[in-house]
Order: sequence, then structure tokens, then C-alpha cells
Amino acid sequence: MQMNGKQQATSADGTTIAYEAYGKGPAAVIVGGAFCDRGSFRDVAQVLGDLGFTGVTYDRRGRGDSGDELAGADSDTVRREAVAREVDDLTSVLAEVNENGSAPSIFGVSSGGALVVHAVAAGVPVARAASLEVPYRSAGWPPAPTDYIGTLERFEVAGDREGILRYFNTEVVGMPEQAVDGMRGTAMWDPMLALTYTLKYDGLCLGGDDHGLPTETLARVTVPFLAVCSSGTAQPWLHDSAQVLADALPDGRAVELQGGFHQVPAPVLAPALADFFRS
Repeated sequence: MQMNGKQQATSADGTTIAYEAYGKGPAAVIVGGAFCDRGSFRDVAQVLGDLGFTGVTYDRRGRGDSGDELAGADSDTVRREAVAREVDDLTSVLAEVNENGSAPSIFGVSSGGALVVHAVAAGVPVARAASLEVPYRSAGWPPAPTDYIGTLERFEVAGDREGILRYFNTEVVGMPEQAVDGMRGTAMWDPMLALTYTLKYDGLCLGGDDHGLPTETLARVTVPFLAVCSSGTAQPWLHDSAQVLADALPDGRAVELQGGFHQVPAPVLAPALADFFRS
């Protein structure tokens, strides 16, 4: 497998976007979700590289080694422009890695899948797209938190990163406080704290405060789309979100893969993606 190492793309607003590419072949770009940086799915990119693709993983803006020219902007500007700028970021990475002229494919994890939906609907040129358990709140879901984006913004203004981390895990994910306390002092705690101010971008990709199924946007996603769920996701509303999404797309299909809660290991996930991207 050819490793191209850490590289950089420049988004339309001047933000530097860091990415890693593995292998040589048609580009397959992975878009991480909440609290994910490019290292979160490096193993998936590497296996895709072994399977004849250029597997790519990148730091979304404000994460890892990527900058964020939108940081510090007022709330109205962030809410109005964040999704479009993240689409620009993904476009800039695709332009850098798609050297052979073949149409690339993209795969989004959780809220990263919502960004993939926006990108394809906006006309970003890809051949195929896929996602893992995009948490659109359809029938059967617990209600969305009240004033979700506003709450995140108030924590950020107060400089309370831990408040964001606790709020997300208890009010959005549904973890008990004791479980969040148990995360303190672990290897994941500080990296998650460092990504807390990007959580609003994930929320905006999902629709802001509503997080409902964006039927008008989905209608513009006309490329073949694979919606993946994991066998280990016990919550039926999250597990079944893949089929709900597939049914709402013009050319969608759903598949269950063997995995844990809200994740599928790279040796299982990457070959399934490779087969779909080649089909």
C-alpha cells in the first residue's frame, strides 16, 4: 500500500484542511462525525488503500491540524454559512486527491453522513456515496433537545468545554452522568474536549435544532447511496435510521454489517464500501 502521508488542501475561504491518503486508485474519502478527527478512521482509509482505492481521511474544520476561518464569527454567520463551508472543505480535499480523473466516492460516519448528503445535494461531483447511521430523528426517536445549537453556543461563549461534552453525552446520546464521569482521566477525554467547539457544525449539518429527515435535500441526492447500519446498535431508532434514509433517497439501499454500537470495524466496513463503490 502506498502511503502519501499528511497533506493539505485549501478551502474556498482560505481554511487549511489536513488529510491523509493511502493507496492508489479512485478516491474514496471518509467524512468523520462528532468528536472525530482524521485519525478516527485511518484504519478504514488504509484498508481501502489496500483494496485498490486512494483511501482518504481528513480533519474537518476546527479539528486536528485543520484551521477554521469561521471561528469567532457571530452566531448568525455561523448558522448561515457553516454547512456550505464544510461542503467547500470536502470539495477542496476531493480536488487534491482525485488525480486520475475518475469520479470519487464519499462515505460519512454519523453526522458526517449528513455532510455527505449536503455535499451530494449541492452538486459536488461524486460517483457514489455512503453513510453509517446518520442520526436524523425520524418516527420512534426520543425528542431532540430544546434549543440545541443555542445551548452549544452558550457553553462556548462561557469557555465551558466540559459542559458541552457532558451536555452532548447525557442529553443527546443518553449516557448517565456516572458514565460520563468514568470517561474522565481516560485517553479519550482530552481529545474529545479539544473538539467540543466543532460540535455545533455537526448539529447544523443535521438541520440545527430539528434534526428531522431533510426530504427536500435528500430528493437532490441522485447518485447511488448505501446506508449502513451496525448489528451491534441496539437502539432500534438508530439502527433502523439506515433503512429510513435509504427509503427517502431516489437511489438508496440499506445494509446491516457486523459491528458494535454505532461502529463497524475496518476489516468489515472497508470491503463492503469497496464493493459498493466499484459496482
